[in-house]
Amino acid sequence: MRKALIGSQLRQLRRDHGHTQAEMARRLNISPAYVNLLENNQRALSVPVLMALSEAYGVDMRELLSDRDAARLAELRSAVADPAFARDRPDLPELRGAVDHAPRLADLFLHLYRSHRSAMENLARLGGAGSAEDLLVTSPETAIHDFFRDNSNYFDALEAAAEDIRHQLVGAPDDMYALLKRYLRMKCQIDVRQVGLDEMPDSLRLFDAKAGQVLLSEALDHPNRMFQLAHVLALVELPQVLDRLTDDSGIESEAARARCRVELANYFAAALLMPYEPFLDLAEQTAYDLDRLGAAFGTSFEQVGHRLTTLQRDGARGIGFFLLRIDKAGNVTKRVNATPFALAEKGGSCPVWNIHDAFSAPDVILPQLVEMPDGAQFFTLSRTTPRPVFSRHQQASRLVVALGCERGDAHKLGYAREVNLDRDGGAVARIGIACRLCPRQACGHRAHQPLHMNLPIDANRRGRTRYES
Repeated sequence: MRKALIGSQLRQLRRDHGHTQAEMARRLNISPAYVNLLENNQRALSVPVLMALSEAYGVDMRELLSDRDAARLAELRSAVADPAFARDRPDLPELRGAVDHAPRLADLFLHLYRSHRSAMENLARLGGAGSAEDLLVTSPETAIHDFFRDNSNYFDALEAAAEDIRHQLVGAPDDMYALLKRYLRMKCQIDVRQVGLDEMPDSLRLFDAKAGQVLLSEALDHPNRMFQLAHVLALVELPQVLDRLTDDSGIESEAARARCRVELANYFAAALLMPYEPFLDLAEQTAYDLDRLGAAFGTSFEQVGHRLTTLQRDGARGIGFFLLRIDKAGNVTKRVNATPFALAEKGGSCPVWNIHDAFSAPDVILPQLVEMPDGAQFFTLSRTTPRPVFSRHQQASRLVVALGCERGDAHKLGYAREVNLDRDGGAVARIGIACRLCPRQACGHRAHQPLHMNLPIDANRRGRTRYES
């Protein structure tokens, strides 16, 4: 008989019967220490012990000696060769360790991987992609979103730089535009000029480093003019910081790296215009009143919402928020996240969520309590935000911004006072990420067949939608 190492099967057999190593040893007439050695594959299974196992636990000897571990290991090696695991791929000893010591976890991983491959193939067929691997190429937006989320949407180096420069500006928020123009001119030798739409019809801001000039479109309102100057200040004063953080992101695509620098500069701009401690203090004093915060710092609703997602400093944390911005067609144009909420990446956000209703109530903040398919609940606020208008043909150019936090933090928000947060009370909107990924059944808003499950169909019954009955 070949050398038989069955540690994982023996351990699972013992656990299935609720036995300790001592109890198993008694039943097999061996010592507990020997059982421990067998379970850790430090001793091979002998014929007498194999016979005792068969008699005591009623197991088939052929099943115990099958090459199931070898097959599991081979499938694991094949799975981790997938392009999805190109970084930090486990080596063979690690895979063997998983098979030996956590066989059920390995089986669950393989089941999840098979489901993933099936979903990728369905997406490939759905979108006409050449292969499932084509769909695994991470978009710049996704890479940046993941990088920011991995850092809890907080960058201490940018906060420190913003505080330092804010002290140098020396002035009140209502003087910030003039202070930024003076700082750029006096310290950076950069002039700022506002230009008409006829001179710059397709751009909101142009920065010419060689000429030492920033051109701002007259289509920008006051908060966004300040924001654009603060953004330029980051490019001029913090190039090494931006480069280092971008390098730390691990992003390799040049397009994604360039976009990452833009988003980091935007982070700095918000930190400069809304300094961390004063902003957090006022947020807590006003129960996170977004209009009060915007008025105090001279910033827009969207800028305030974005800044609220970054209050994650150790020892001085605010509420964890996510922010999602969509257009009239439901396309996601911006997403940042400091919560467990799963944000839609490309669009098709759930119609049950009142983020879509905000277009019908411009400038009105709409609160809502929502629940994800996994049972997690969040309190959200949705409101329109204006876009720069270049001509009379672009009137009512709006997007909607949704800001949300976990239900457990909702009591800290003044907006939640009109919503019943009692779990047995107020209405909870049961939403999903997107129809193609949502497992909810009997949803009257379903627009697509889920990719990962088959909904029940009965020709004799018409359900809420044509996708199930």
